[in-house]
Amino acid sequence: MTKISTLIKKEWAEVFKNKFVLFSVAFMPLIFTAIPLAVLYSIRSSGEMGDFSMEELYSQMAGLCGDMTAAECNQFVIITQFMPLFMMMPVIIPITIASYSIVGEKTTRTLEPLLATPITTIELLAGKGLAAGLPAVFATWVSFMIFVIGGLLMKIESKVMASFFNPLWLIGIFLLGPLLALAAISLAIMISSRTTDPRVAEQISGLFILPLVGLLIAQTTGFLFLNESLITWIAIGVAILDVGLLVFAVQLFQRETILTRWK
Repeated sequence: MTKISTLIKKEWAEVFKNKFVLFSVAFMPLIFTAIPLAVLYSIRSSGEMGDFSMEELYSQMAGLCGDMTAAECNQFVIITQFMPLFMMMPVIIPITIASYSIVGEKTTRTLEPLLATPITTIELLAGKGLAAGLPAVFATWVSFMIFVIGGLLMKIESKVMASFFNPLWLIGIFLLGPLLALAAISLAIMISSRTTDPRVAEQISGLFILPLVGLLIAQTTGFLFLNESLITWIAIGVAILDVGLLVFAVQLFQRETILTRWK
């Protein structure tokens, strides 16, 4: 653990010198949190959503609202539609950090001394993975708390506030979020170890965000709505994917190959 913690501190000292990384970790989560809060505030202020027809617009969601009124159910629908934004945070942030983790060190000529140290591949990948994942998960959880506090300050209906703590949100934020971060990190490190340009590694790794963008679009257009069953199956699928990516990442990471290929 001493080696891993030392590597984490080293990673943070290097990557957070990059202004783009700082923006991704600090400001991007705030922006992603402000968007749904602004929409919810505008709806709350106008009071127009209560007049919309649930049968027309939210037929798939109406059954999940229980005994909520039309206005409460509409707010619940709006809140749930923006859940994919909170799933993007633990993907975008670690991709930005992890994509730089290998190829960035090569360009700064710090990779060779690192690979020459008596640290195992597992310890190396664990240190780099945690260095990328911990800020992402922490930023996501803090953003969620800001979102909840914002809802309280806007005094939205108590039943809608209670929905923040139902299994749908708890699984999405506290289980699926870290699982998505782990998948993004594994993918980014694998790509980073096989490319020679940090920007290329980040762009290729960024393709992992496309399914979440598709989910956001599907929710916004009413094509589908997240529920407890769907979010649980997504979490199970991502957990299985994580296991495969971790095994593949360890096998793919070859110190000699990386060093000799980039000589």
